[in-house]
Amino acid sequence: MTASEPHLVSFATRGGAAHITLDSPHNRNAISTALVDQLHAALERAAEDDAARVVVLGHTGGTFCAGADLSEASRGTSGPRGDGGAEPLNPADAAAARTRTFLDLLRAIIAHPKPVIAAVDGHVRAGGMGLVAACDLAVAGPSSTFALTEVRLGLAAAMISVPLAARVNSRDLTRALLTGEKFDAAHARSIGLLTEAVDDVPAAVDELVASFRPCSPQGLAENKALLAGPLLAELDERGDDLAGITARLFGTGEVAEGMTAFLERRPPSWAVGAE
Repeated sequence: MTASEPHLVSFATRGGAAHITLDSPHNRNAISTALVDQLHAALERAAEDDAARVVVLGHTGGTFCAGADLSEASRGTSGPRGDGGAEPLNPADAAAARTRTFLDLLRAIIAHPKPVIAAVDGHVRAGGMGLVAACDLAVAGPSSTFALTEVRLGLAAAMISVPLAARVNSRDLTRALLTGEKFDAAHARSIGLLTEAVDDVPAAVDELVASFRPCSPQGLAENKALLAGPLLAELDERGDDLAGITARLFGTGEVAEGMTAFLERRPPSWAVGAE
């Protein structure tokens, strides 16, 4: 992170854990290019930190992660020109680039040599659900809510469908993907998204962190790699196709209307009159 970049992710090591905190409450910790870059850097730092046996991914503010930064998506993205400059990408290419960047982030969490715990005490939406699913363990408090809202924007939960399918019961995932309904931590636990639904998130995290202290770093890394292998293989096999889905949808009128409606805080045209 350069001096001119906003601080969006913080890092601290304490109690045998590397605490990585999404620290962009002004936009509900939305997944922007800058946040992804800083989160990558924090994960790499945690991997090299001998004082940390485990990683805790937490957040500031009332939202763990609201999903993609739609304001950034609506502004478009620049790509390199042959002369070293940059030119605007069309919406489809920009969406594909963002999706591949997010794929790399999901892989970094899943392939991390240390267990990663999602510590949620707030709302989780869309791509944020993918972050939770990518973590090895996840706990959430009673104020937490969850929803796969892509369907209400004209989008598909393309990339995150892979880690979600590895965690969530099939029928429950179908309902969540197709309705965009909001649900609480108790339901998230019952369908497999969470390890635990708890009353006190910090206490639950401390208990989980303590459970890793007797474990060998080598043993943790090797056993985690065994669990992560099939999921990483599927992401690698399907990544380009899933990025293509997102690219295709971002070029449609329905997504343009869905994103505009979201930013204007109004129902999209197709939902007018719906209860």
